[in-house]
Amino acid sequence: MSEFVRLETKDGIGTIRLDRPPMNALNKQVQEELRAAAAEATADPGVRAVIVYGGEKVFAAGADIKEMAVMSYVDMAERAADLSSALGAFARIPKPVVAAITGYALGGGCELALACDWRVVAEDAKLGQPEIKLGVIPGAGGTQRLARLVGPARAKDLIMSGRMVDAQEALRIGLADRVVPAADVYAAAVELVTPYLSGPVQALRAAKLAVDAGLDMDLTSGLAWETQLFAALFATDDRREGMAAFVEKRKPDFTGR
Repeated sequence: MSEFVRLETKDGIGTIRLDRPPMNALNKQVQEELRAAAAEATADPGVRAVIVYGGEKVFAAGADIKEMAVMSYVDMAERAADLSSALGAFARIPKPVVAAITGYALGGGCELALACDWRVVAEDAKLGQPEIKLGVIPGAGGTQRLARLVGPARAKDLIMSGRMVDAQEALRIGLADRVVPAADVYAAAVELVTPYLSGPVQALRAAKLAVDAGLDMDLTSGLAWETQLFAALFATDDRREGMAAFVEKRKPDFTGR
């Protein structure tokens, strides 16, 4: 049983809930519980979309600095890859994933949000990568995912200054996708993923794979990857149903097969 992270499933939405008061600091235990929750959401066919949520007060304010302060280079060299892969597990969930952000998403918390497909942010939330103020840099995807999301110049500004951005700046630079009142964050995340719950599962998976993997390829390789995924979908029942429904002028009834 997980102590600080749990997966709750309702109506096709799997909510991965962080609950380590007061700030949802990401220590090693939380890191591994997050990995397990991502794996559970991936494997459960009843989960059609995922919301990552820290509760009404805070998303995650970063790593557990007290835990890290006593670590040596050898200690962190052994742990760093595990930390990165645990948060990266959220990027590999083959389903729509949205971070519902209240309060603070800082350091590892921001990196967790970056691993999601979208970010719904409370009007009074703060996001950032403040690791530079501790004499280090983001080590769980921040330098890479942030640069791909907002561009290298803006990423360098945020990472090298360690400053926090408010919700409106996050929206302007592309770090946030929706900004809503704090009380509405979870409901807005549900609204965002609801259209995907009855969609063609394999096509949604392929779309995510095409975009995410394609970002790491040159254009020619990316186009070849897209073509391969596109052709593979012609082996699915949902492709047949979708095209038949179009021809027959009715709503498709996708089964996920």
